[in-house]
Amino acid sequence: MINLNSISHQYPKGQVIKFPDWNIEDKEQWLLMGVSGSGKSTLLNIISGLLRPTQGDVKFDDVNLYGLSAKSMDKFRGQKIGIVFQRPHLIRSLTVIENLEIAASMAGCKFDKQRIKLILNDLGLNEKQSSYPDELSQGQLQRVSVARALVNKPSLLIADEPTSSLDDNNTIQVLEMLTNQAQNNGAALIIATHDQRVRNHITKAYLL
Repeated sequence: MINLNSISHQYPKGQVIKFPDWNIEDKEQWLLMGVSGSGKSTLLNIISGLLRPTQGDVKFDDVNLYGLSAKSMDKFRGQKIGIVFQRPHLIRSLTVIENLEIAASMAGCKFDKQRIKLILNDLGLNEKQSSYPDELSQGQLQRVSVARALVNKPSLLIADEPTSSLDDNNTIQVLEMLTNQAQNNGAALIIATHDQRVRNHITKAYLL
């Protein structure tokens, strides 16, 4: 599904980081692990079509990602990739369901309200559809972020450091939520982390 070949990236100050080749198959679940500053976020941005590598190729479902025009890239990303950022980035003036609707609209996808209601119910957010972000707890905001990432039924779900500020119990809950939602929605999963506590929960690991 995803193939990274001979990827390297040069930072503005001249530092070059080279990434090992990586093949991710449909529905596989992976950890992207490395210490802070090792290049995890850089590689996530390259995989997501947000940062063109200095060298190398990224193929996603046999599509050369960086051979696409900017407009085609945005559409491809919106339809194929769901991203759970460290911070929710929700629109504060919109309700939960409206935030999800606009995510579908921006990607040019049909909003499947029935499916989204099932996801919200599965995430324990059924009663929060009409709530605004400022009315939600941090845990609820994170779950809305997961729902938004899944809104277009992506092939790949990416989570960037989702457990970095959590205690052990909440770390387990978040990992179970991500792995279960990826599995239930037929998506591959990449969790980028430097948190060693997650090693026992996902067997495949790409190390930087």
